[in-house]
Amino acid sequence: MQAALTPPLHLAPLHLAPVGAKAVELDCDGGRLSSDAGLVLRKAPDEQLSLPHNLAAVLSDPRDPRRVHFPPRDLRKQRVLQMAAGDEEANDAHTLRHDPICKLLRDRLPATGAPWASQPTLSRCENRVSRTELSRMALVLVEQFLAAYVRPPTLIVLDVDDTEAPVHGGPEQARYDGYYGGYCCLPRHRYEGLSGRLSTTICKAKRCTGAQMLAVLTRRGKRLRQAWPHTLLIVRGDRHFADPAVRQWIEAQPDLSYVTGLTSHRVLTELAREIVEQAKRASERDGGKSTRCHSTRSQAGTWSRARRVVIQVEGSAQGGNTRFVVTDREYARTKVLSQHIDGARGQAANESKDHKRSLQSERTSCHRFEANQCRLFVHSAAYVLLDPWRREGLKTTPWAAATMETIQLHVLKLGARVQACTAWIKISLPSSCPVAPVLRRSLTLWACVRRA
Repeated sequence: MQAALTPPLHLAPLHLAPVGAKAVELDCDGGRLSSDAGLVLRKAPDEQLSLPHNLAAVLSDPRDPRRVHFPPRDLRKQRVLQMAAGDEEANDAHTLRHDPICKLLRDRLPATGAPWASQPTLSRCENRVSRTELSRMALVLVEQFLAAYVRPPTLIVLDVDDTEAPVHGGPEQARYDGYYGGYCCLPRHRYEGLSGRLSTTICKAKRCTGAQMLAVLTRRGKRLRQAWPHTLLIVRGDRHFADPAVRQWIEAQPDLSYVTGLTSHRVLTELAREIVEQAKRASERDGGKSTRCHSTRSQAGTWSRARRVVIQVEGSAQGGNTRFVVTDREYARTKVLSQHIDGARGQAANESKDHKRSLQSERTSCHRFEANQCRLFVHSAAYVLLDPWRREGLKTTPWAAATMETIQLHVLKLGARVQACTAWIKISLPSSCPVAPVLRRSLTLWACVRRA
């Protein structure tokens, strides 16, 4: 245990360009300094959220309890906070385990407290997860999504979308995808379209078939209906989610509807011809982009009946863009369906991109499929930790609509000196810290929430 407390090996200083007559050296001998001081803002919300604890509670631990220094709860919390700070790889724990702020987040003294877990301990924890435990972790994220609502909502929009996660080194279940032009997995992100809240993320080797999609919707719809029996649920997705079996099942359920894209074919193209001409003429007349919407009814050869189809055409000097949407919302206004429901899918795509790029959830560094799915769940837990803070805690700041990468760089990645005295611990930020007012506001706001 004593070896674990030894700090990383000290390297020779770097000699930089002199200033005046003085030499300049760069070294890492500053002592108890931290580069992640902004994480202290997430300590109290993380403890109240209890998401790392709930994720760890569904995992078995075959280790001998007498020899365990890091229980699953601490390992999950460490990984979630590291990923939230932008340190997504387990290898980052080699040096961060000695960081004084990281120790404080685990209620340990910055100087004499035991460090965080090492990379081998974290990797073993992720690689022993079973598929049964992964199913339980998915349910934990769903329950966290339900608990985020104070009262049952009147309407929620269930976004279903997949995104690319390139793979390297031949991990399990990776496949070549002709659309993306490389070997990849296709993680499926599920957000609520109105609030932007993440419910869960599932790693898949390829796109779901209609039967698989129906099974997922059946399980998810059952749990949502148990929690919110009178809430209107609208399923929204792209055209590859418009499976006939899925549509028929949704149409048979009360208070459940769909708005999905539709693949173009000859009949739809003929129906849209006049709308395309109108948009083109309007664009030439006004000299800018012109949008036209039209509602009609159509029945494909595999459909049991005719359904409502919304045609949306965007005309500009560069050409036209036509999109078809099928829905069972017979009495909804065409413009609302086209622009405010289907057109708002772009926000879910932005959230998926933020999840993938800012939190690096596209990293599939493990060989086992189960380990990569476990990592994806932990990335999602980090997203759930940061997203409410961005929407509420930073509402009146320049970072209210920023990406999580921007928040990491400007608010979380702060240098600080940590001093431990007899009766108190002081975290000293630079006197020129540009985000000091934001830190004070966030801490004050959270103190008011806790007292309430």
